[in-house]
Amino acid sequence: MSALHRVIGFAVVAIFALGWIWGLGAKIARRQPGDAFWTWLTVAQVTAGAQALLGTILLLMGRRLEADGVFGGTLHYIYGYLPLLLFVFAHVVAREGTARAIGIDRPIQRWVPFAWVSFISFGLTLRALMTGLGL
Repeated sequence: MSALHRVIGFAVVAIFALGWIWGLGAKIARRQPGDAFWTWLTVAQVTAGAQALLGTILLLMGRRLEADGVFGGTLHYIYGYLPLLLFVFAHVVAREGTARAIGIDRPIQRWVPFAWVSFISFGLTLRALMTGLGL
């Protein structure tokens, strides 16, 4: 099961990379990202959720991350779970239609919060993968 968690970890990083690059491309082209972006969003959230669930199962089975440093293992869990919370936040911001929650009081396009969260989650999950691999 640990090998599956590792493989899905690589997939999650790649999926988040695709999302923020897609969003950046749409912003540069000054276009909407298209309907396929919403399919990507579904795949990203389900994959990240499955990865977190698999990690939780491994944790409950007694598998602990042997990482260097005092917080090495703990940071792996934070890096892995935080993207799920960020996507909840992105849904709230997208539904509201403004970024008032972060101090920006102007209308935003619904896809923008998801592209930003994908960018942040890419970094978080890449770091989670690195700590999991012992790097």
